[in-house]
Amino acid sequence: MSFTFQKASPTAAVVRIGKALDFRNAAEFKASCQEHARQGVRYYVLDFSGTGILDSTGLGVIFSLYRQLTPAGGQVVFASVSRPVQVVVQLTRTYKVFRQFPTVEAALQAHSAPSAPAQITQRPTGTA
Repeated sequence: MSFTFQKASPTAAVVRIGKALDFRNAAEFKASCQEHARQGVRYYVLDFSGTGILDSTGLGVIFSLYRQLTPAGGQVVFASVSRPVQVVVQLTRTYKVFRQFPTVEAALQAHSAPSAPAQITQRPTGTA
């Protein structure tokens, strides 16, 4: 297995992708992610710091995971994106779908940060 899972909380996991996520290991990656999702993981931080190859099959399984998680309020985010992976992200415009963080720690911190309360703004009285 060229990737490792580390549970950061009952609902969050860091996945260190390794050297490649491509046609050779995409099915194994998908099966592992689905197993963790059955165990309650809803927030995946994909750590691309050591990744040199991300092909269309690898990207496809990431989108499959995204489609599985988002209806249930889950998320897939990218962290420590390497130069080769960043090229793929830019060419495919994947950055429009997946949030990117400079580090795994920043991604986990964003997940654990409480959301800000809604701001209520009042219109001034006496104006039309």
